[in-house]
Amino acid sequence: MPSQKNRCSWCADDPLYVAYHDTEWGVPCHNEQTLFEFLILEGAQAGLSWITVLRKRENYRKAFAGFDAQQIARFSDNDIARLMGDAGIIRNRLKIESAIGNARATCALHDAGQTLHDLFWNFVDGTPVINHWQSLSEVPVFTPAAEALSKELKKKGFRFVGPTVIYSHMQATGMVNDHVTGCFRHKAVQVK
Repeated sequence: MPSQKNRCSWCADDPLYVAYHDTEWGVPCHNEQTLFEFLILEGAQAGLSWITVLRKRENYRKAFAGFDAQQIARFSDNDIARLMGDAGIIRNRLKIESAIGNARATCALHDAGQTLHDLFWNFVDGTPVINHWQSLSEVPVFTPAAEALSKELKKKGFRFVGPTVIYSHMQATGMVNDHVTGCFRHKAVQVK
């Protein structure tokens, strides 16, 4: 792991965190299934550290049908019981039920001829917001765009989508570039 590179301080030196930071966080994502995956993972993270969720990500992929919204939308009470017994994920009933509910809301969105991609990216006019934070202390917890997107998602039946969770989603999926300017990834993730 090249430690001489300047990185955002939040990833510290944990190899999993560093790899996530260096290859994924802040990269503009336009894949519907990946956007849904992050929606579920960010909701699971609420109140916890992201590294906790990141360490369980592969288990989430197995437990939640590879983040296939249509399959998850069909989960039953038996599936909830199965998931509550799965030590590989965060066993919080409200978060599990919200993941299933969010899959159903995603399917309803698709049935109406819409996509998560278009819904999310509309809130940044289809182009990543490039911020120029000098330090981590400058990065906001949420923004007016995250608040507006959160309200829209709630209207459409999504849960665990408060403004802080949604801003984290926007950061992770590259809707905003919140790499600090001294980080080697700040320029690398910018869309030309």
